[in-house]
Amino acid sequence: MSEQNVSAVERALVILDAFTDRDADLSLKDLAERTGMYKSTITRLAGTLESRGFLAISGRGRYRLGPALWRLGSIYRRSFRMDDVVRPHLSALVLASGETASFYVPEGENRLCLFRENSPSSLRHHLEEGAILPCDRGAAGHVIRAWGNGVDDHAIDVLEAGFSQSEGERDPDISAIAVPVLDRQNRLLGVLTLSGPVSRFNQSKRKEALLFLKKHALECGRALSA
Repeated sequence: MSEQNVSAVERALVILDAFTDRDADLSLKDLAERTGMYKSTITRLAGTLESRGFLAISGRGRYRLGPALWRLGSIYRRSFRMDDVVRPHLSALVLASGETASFYVPEGENRLCLFRENSPSSLRHHLEEGAILPCDRGAAGHVIRAWGNGVDDHAIDVLEAGFSQSEGERDPDISAIAVPVLDRQNRLLGVLTLSGPVSRFNQSKRKEALLFLKKHALECGRALSA
């Protein structure tokens, strides 16, 4: 592949990466501001992405992510055999705690919500699968940093404790507790998390949840390592 073609691929990926979990769609102006590209460049690359199903363009001329990304995401999940292993554990955690259960994996410097089952309560922590969040805030982020390249005092404390919890770090109304899912060589496969409203999922509730959260993380890690 020529250098020119590689550059075009990189710019196309930058366009896709401009979308966040808060964006249903984006205008051409939005994309130009977020990517720093000329509108003409975006229009040309977006046409190619649309033809391949990676972008869709509405009648109002706004851009949204296309179905090809969902297809690739489904392949990604199945390739790790994680779907069939992780989802039953999430269901069990929700049943036991009444709170929202999630499974995160590292995604560059961030974390990706790969699987999630929301609490049946109307007052709950709601987040979509596929959301990308930072690792410098939130219980799951702290676990990923600790078992990744985190070397600060907090990361060391999390490693020693074997779990992390947070209250109001990413969202002032949400608390969470998270534990690592490790393979047989103690390498990080992902993070199991329970999260809910601070008013309900308090310190006492999180302490109770930690016991069965660790149990499910251990079973999940063994199954994924088999």
